[in-house]
Amino acid sequence: MNKVTVNEERCKGCGLCVEVCPKKVLELRKDRLNLKGYHPCEAVRLRDCIACAMCAIICPDVALKIEKE
Repeated sequence: MNKVTVNEERCKGCGLCVEVCPKKVLELRKDRLNLKGYHPCEAVRLRDCIACAMCAIICPDVALKIEKE
């Protein structure tokens, strides 16, 4: 299985990664805030990840890391 690592403290909850993901693997955590007061993203459907890295490419805060199996 591919691995998606989110640095929650770098994430500002802009949602760009959520919008660009072709498999809808990511969602913003509405139930959690990071230290800066933002809702970070989380990989909720990791089994669907195809490791295209579009989320990591579009992230302006370099908060995502994708590792292909």
